[in-house]
Amino acid sequence: MPEVIFPGPEGRLEGRYHPQKERDAPIAIILHPHPQFGGTMNHVIVHRMHYAFYNMGFTVLRFNFRGVGRSQGEYDQGIGELSDAASALDYLQSMNNNSKHCWVAGFSFGAWIGMQLLMRRPEITGFISVAPPANMYDFSFLAPCPASGLIINGTADRVAPPADTEALVGKLHEQKGITITHEQVEGAGHFFEEPHLDTLIDTSTSYVKRRLTETSR
Repeated sequence: MPEVIFPGPEGRLEGRYHPQKERDAPIAIILHPHPQFGGTMNHVIVHRMHYAFYNMGFTVLRFNFRGVGRSQGEYDQGIGELSDAASALDYLQSMNNNSKHCWVAGFSFGAWIGMQLLMRRPEITGFISVAPPANMYDFSFLAPCPASGLIINGTADRVAPPADTEALVGKLHEQKGITITHEQVEGAGHFFEEPHLDTLIDTSTSYVKRRLTETSR
């Protein structure tokens, strides 16, 4: 899988880019957990999600936010990281301008950034938010949420308690024109330790496959 360096708002960003042979393949970017708590693009959930999308026929990009790995800049409370994600999507789109579907997936902090990216980029047709930290960050910007997606969390998550995730999903369910699918993995903690990681990937894969066969957003 090619290592790539592409321009971000604060200098170079480091990523891993995995293209398909088909020129009109759908595209996806995968966003990693919190940079200040060891989050990188090589986190096991990000890595597994990357390959799950690739195996479904997506051209996939995952990357390090500013200040992580070889990405330049420094942590910026999520504001700069959102700009990094927008730059990553620009880069991905620039090489795949025939793509008909565009997805974003994020884990924890990455889920928060991914859902903000939805608000900026109407071309995003679907999302997966893994363990969104609704107790730590304000998700009220999702008004209205512009795309349908999957929110998935563990019932034993102590970092982002399930009650907060349920409250977030409840608010999103009131919105018209989109469908939020909510799945809870019984017994899984925030990091979906095995055997829960396989369940996370299987659930995400079956959701995306179903959405790709539907014509609606």
